[in-house]
Amino acid sequence: MKNMNFLHSYHPDPIIFSIGPLQFYWYGFFVSLAIVLGIVVAQKLGKKYEIPKQQILDLAVYVIVFGFIGARIYDVFLEFPYYLKHPLDIFKVWKGGLAIHGGLIGGALAGYYFVKKNKLNFWLTADIVAVAIALGQAIGRWGNYFNQELYGLPTNLPWGIPIDFLHRPLYLYQNANYFHPTFLYESILNFCNFLFLLFLHKKRLLKKQSKVLALGNIFLVYLANYALIRFVLEFIKIDTTPILFGMRFPQLFSLLLFIFVVLGLRYKITKAKN
Repeated sequence: MKNMNFLHSYHPDPIIFSIGPLQFYWYGFFVSLAIVLGIVVAQKLGKKYEIPKQQILDLAVYVIVFGFIGARIYDVFLEFPYYLKHPLDIFKVWKGGLAIHGGLIGGALAGYYFVKKNKLNFWLTADIVAVAIALGQAIGRWGNYFNQELYGLPTNLPWGIPIDFLHRPLYLYQNANYFHPTFLYESILNFCNFLFLLFLHKKRLLKKQSKVLALGNIFLVYLANYALIRFVLEFIKIDTTPILFGMRFPQLFSLLLFIFVVLGLRYKITKAKN
């Protein structure tokens, strides 16, 4: 418990250091670290499936660029009233504002184009990329911490984090001292997802004819796990987002994604066994 005290008292600064007019941000650092380590993991895993490292790197460029664009577009949609008043802020990505659901959509479309162009197996590629994405998410969420964004409801728990008034919802929770570190919850859960996906790959490589772990199933497990993680954590998040049918939009999207993926996974496994 004492090891969490630094979260309780530390006020993060989004800037690591400055050199003249240039400023280096923690958000950019963690996003870059997530990308590099994600690529390394994907290359090592791809090697076990006899996929060349360069091909994984080329794929990463497609997925990262279009995933980044998709993540930004999705975030702008979620906070459209704000960006309508501050259109230039759309381009200030170093201040945060990347929605993973949009990143998954953009990255998936780019990945599909790449694998078809290079005649790769789409589902095997997706299984490999899923592991890298889960690790990247676990690392990247720490950028949100330094930007003081994506935190949760007020809490008195020892690991609650202080949030400056500037970053709190207008006229809400002004008397609260500490908030749920949802970035930390999601980081831990994403890392667990990463380890579980690696375990599934190991099982598949040992049992190459496993019907339960047929190509594409590991990717679907990733989607189901992440959708569940987001659905649960959205109950305590307080950032601005559209409300539909009494639910936060990312939560509703995650619920629908979870149901769709689980049904698809069940269908694939049942079909493989018959």
